[in-house]
Formats: sequence, structure tokens, C-alpha cells
Amino acid sequence: MTMDREDSVPGKPVGGRSADAVLTEIVRNGVLAVTEEMKTNLMRTAYNMIIYEALDFTVGLFTAEGDTVSIGIGLPSFIRGMSNTIKAKLNRFGVENLAPGDILVTNDAYITGSHLNHFTFSLPIFEDGKLCAWTCCMAHWPDVGGTLGGVTTDIYSEGIQIPITKYQRAGVVNEDLIEIIKMNVRLPERAMGDLRAQIVAVTTGARRFGELMTRYGREPVLDAIHNIMDQSEAAARARTRTIPDGIYEAESFMDDDGVEPGKPVPIKVRVIKKNDEMTIDLSQMSPQVAGFFNSGPSTGYSCAQVAYKCLTSPTDYPINEGSFRSLNVIAPQGTVVSAVRPAAMRWWMTFPMTVVDTVFKALAPAIPNRTIAAHHADLVIAFMHGVAPADGRFFIGFIGPTGGGWGAKWNEDGMNGVVCSNDGDTHNSPSEQLEAKYPILIERHALREDSGGAGRQRGGLGTEVVVRARAPVTVDVQAERMHCAPWGLAGGHSGFGNQVTVRLDSEEKTDLANAKVRNQRLKKGDALILRAGGGGGFGPPEDRDPARVAEDVRQGYVSREAARSLYKVETAADGSLDKERTRSLREQSSSGQPQAFVAPG
Repeated sequence: MTMDREDSVPGKPVGGRSADAVLTEIVRNGVLAVTEEMKTNLMRTAYNMIIYEALDFTVGLFTAEGDTVSIGIGLPSFIRGMSNTIKAKLNRFGVENLAPGDILVTNDAYITGSHLNHFTFSLPIFEDGKLCAWTCCMAHWPDVGGTLGGVTTDIYSEGIQIPITKYQRAGVVNEDLIEIIKMNVRLPERAMGDLRAQIVAVTTGARRFGELMTRYGREPVLDAIHNIMDQSEAAARARTRTIPDGIYEAESFMDDDGVEPGKPVPIKVRVIKKNDEMTIDLSQMSPQVAGFFNSGPSTGYSCAQVAYKCLTSPTDYPINEGSFRSLNVIAPQGTVVSAVRPAAMRWWMTFPMTVVDTVFKALAPAIPNRTIAAHHADLVIAFMHGVAPADGRFFIGFIGPTGGGWGAKWNEDGMNGVVCSNDGDTHNSPSEQLEAKYPILIERHALREDSGGAGRQRGGLGTEVVVRARAPVTVDVQAERMHCAPWGLAGGHSGFGNQVTVRLDSEEKTDLANAKVRNQRLKKGDALILRAGGGGGFGPPEDRDPARVAEDVRQGYVSREAARSLYKVETAADGSLDKERTRSLREQSSSGQPQAFVAPG
């Protein structure tokens, strides 16, 4: 896209002068407004709920070189993916082969770091014939071909692959590319609707950024962006210096890779802090696996960036490249978060969340007041397909993401029923819309009692969703972290893990080896049950204020049995606190006579 501007604008800096503090703040808020409007227009024009309701997308503004200027939040793990995708597009075509009116596209999983469902459109912004910036939109298409459900073991079975190419050349759409895409997806009209919505997003961003340059001048605006990045770098380095120097390590695991049930996949991280820089070493991660839980190298970097951003500058906006100049990442190719072709990538988003949690776990001894206990770390999402009785048309849909519990911090409880960290701004789908669009009924959507890890600060609660089929439907769930329960910190207990079951002929099957249900056919009246895990607790449970425990019991967050055995708090049937009995229980506990608690079910 090209923008023309008048040579003289009142109040505009002249003579190539660097942007001053006032203009820097104007531009800071201006680029945030650009990406927010991109988000809004995408949501208003998209065809699929996963974009306009669940918000499974990210938009961004980037420098001419592809460095991040502003991210429209969305999925935090896209921080690196979109930047790397733009740089790959520059490498593919070169600046000399780009022109106003070009729009580039790819869904190459090994560039974006994610899966083939994420189509990424990028628009170069020109002003006076010079490439000044890029807008970019990465969004999830529900179907890109490939197998339906089950476990894939290579990228070729996961759908259509679009190499870096021009969707639009000098304003002219590549109709051949459109026809190729339409022929390779099951619901072409919806795919084209989402495609057009993404074009609206990137053209909106280009237009608004062009207006910013028209008003204040190209060079002053670009100077202001450099100022913003320098300020973000300084803030991140200052915050990094407050972390004690040292080498910190931690490990966890994933349940399995979907191909070998019961065989854990190790997650190991090493954090090196020296002066004002941090290195996150992911070289000891599990090698890429046979199943589809791999992600590309961009995601390995994103794991480190998300953790570092949370620790050093969580409220510094816009999210930009400057915040990460003091971060070094070691992510050799061939691991589960830096996989290479032809590794399967469809469920790319699951393992990275646990990597981020494990980085926090490593640093907990050094900065306990700035880390957080583990969370449920999974979308706990169900995909479904079938034929709608109302019109006889084939449908593809999803249920979730299911809100789970987040870990507690040193000074507050974990949040209840919140979408996992990988998905940031993502929302769950409203029950009413699901019931209106698909032949299902949401019987129950409630918090899971006792699912939050006990602690001085309690872990957040997960939720339970019971979905009854109103007509034959096939469901597929690939949830993780059933066996690696969300751990607590500083003496806090683990939360419940994720769980998935089915109810067939009125009988619930609870003996599944993991939280994976593959291509299960439900007939009318059968049900799928999704149970998201809770968050880990922080600090010893016996240190929690008895009055807060009693309130948890009244709210249904904690059962009376758990209050008694874990918190050493006695409550009456109405949830009121029994102070005398509580004093006795805690005295017994301090004398070394703990009582065991067995979770129901």
C-alpha cells in the first residue's frame, strides 16, 4: 500500500530531526490504536467463531526489516512467529521485488512456528516509494484439508501447504491461488470469508499507519518508533538487573506424544542470568516427537520471549522488539519446540505453555515474588464434525477453549476459569452460539470444586463442561497435562490435572489412559465431558487465613473435606467457620499429625 503526504503539515518536525518526547508518546498510542483497529475490523468481518468469538488470531505492525512495533495481543506465542514470517518473506522476494499493492501469504508451519491452520497475510507499506513498515495478520482457519481428527505423524497429512507467495501483486489478486485453496478445503465459502477478513485487517493497518506518517512525517514517526524500542530495552534491562545472577534449571513433562500413550515427553529449561541480560537455554528439550505436538523454531523463541516479557516488562506497551534485545535464546533445531520438516505440527500450541511455566519454576527460588505456580496449560478443546440435521450440510466446529485454573502468586490466589497462557486474549465460545450452530446441548458449565491447588494463596479452579449430542456427531480431543498436574510453589500443593471422559449409553467412561479421545462417535444422548485442571497453590495451606478458607467453602471452591484435611480448617454445614475445632486441627498439624485428603472421583 502506498501513501502520499503533503510536504507541509502544521506542527510537523522538519529537517530530519529526531522525534521528541511528545511525538514519541503520540506515536506510541498511535501504533497501539492501529493494531486495535486491525483487531476490531477482523472480528467484525470474519466468518468463523474461532476468529470473531474465540479470537484465535494476532495482528501486528512491523518495521521495514520485520521487527515488531506493536502486537494486537491475541496469542502471545505469535510474538516471534509473525516477525519471522515477514523476515522470511523479505528474504524470499527482496525489497526490490516488492511494490505498493502487494500482499504476501503463507501458512508454512516451519516459518510461522505453528500449524497449517494459521494463514498469515503481510502487506508492505510504502511512502514516497520507500518501504517503511509492514502490517500482518495471522488467523486460524478451522479447516485447511488434511485428515479429520486422530493423530497425524507428518505435515503432509495435516492439510494444504502454501509457500511464501503473493496473494496480491500490485493490487491484482492471484485468482489461481484462490482456486487452489478452495479446492483443498472442506468449507471453501467460510475459508474465503476469513481470507477477506484478514485482508481487511492488513489494509486497515496500512491505511492508519499511513495517516500517522502523513500527519507527522515519515522520518519523525520512524524515529519515534526507534525511541519506543530503546525505552523498552532500557526498561527490560533495568528489571533484569534486579534478578540475582546465576544459573537456574527446572524440568517437567508432558503426558505423551499421542503416538506412544504413557511415555512422558521431558521438558527441561536452563536460565542463565548475568548483569542485564538473560539467556534461556532450550537445548535440553525433548527431541521432536512422532505425534503432532511439535512446533517450529519461531515458537521456541516465543516461549522464551513470553516468559521474559512477563518477568521484566509485563505492562510495557506496545509489545515491541526492544523488550527482547537483552534476551538470548538457545533453541537448536530438532526439538519439540524447534522441529524441522516433516514433523507433524497440528497440535503445536500445547507444549509451549508448559515450557513457559517451567521457566517460571526455574526462577522461583531467585524471585519468588515475581513468579507464579503452574496452570492447567492446555486448551482442553474439542473438535467436532458431522451432518447438521436441520439442513443436511456438513459442519466442522469446536467446543472451548475450556477455562482452567491459573497458578497462585505470593500475594494472591490464582484466577478461576481462565484460558491457558498460550492463548492470551482468546475467549471460550458462548454456549448459546454453540447450541444454535451445532446439534449439541451444553448440560453443564461450572467450576470444579477442589481443583485449585491448596496453599496460603489458593490455585485457581478449573471448569467442567458437559456436552450432550442432539444428533450423531464425531468428537476429537487431544488434551494434555492429565498426569503432570500443575505444580505449586513454596509449599503450595498441585492443582487437579486436565481430564476428558465420554458418557456412552448413560455410563461415564473414566478409565481412559490420558486426556485424549480420538474420533469418538457420539449418538444422540451421549455426551463428552471436558474437565480443565486447576492452578498450583503458593505457600503452605495451613498458613491460609481460616476466614478465607471458610469463604471458599461457602462459594463452593473448596469442599468441607478438603478444608479440614488440607487447610486444617473446620466449617459447619452452612460454611461458617468453627474457630475452636480449627484451632485444634492446626495444633495437631503443627505436632506432625496430618490428615490425608483423597480427591473425589
